[in-house]
Amino acid sequence: MAEVVNLRTARKQKARAAREAQAEQNRTLFGRTKAEKQQSRAETELAARRLESHKRED
Repeated sequence: MAEVVNLRTARKQKARAAREAQAEQNRTLFGRTKAEKQQSRAETELAARRLESHKRED
């Protein structure tokens, strides 16, 4: 037979897992030094400039 599951507990576990996933994402986004943020921003801008320079003009 199937195991009996307490729905309230399952819902709380699901919410806890979602909060933990969001916290992990926030740690990667906001837990960086100023130099790391500037480096990431510079890389993104460089990629955007390269893409823009390779576009054709019609």
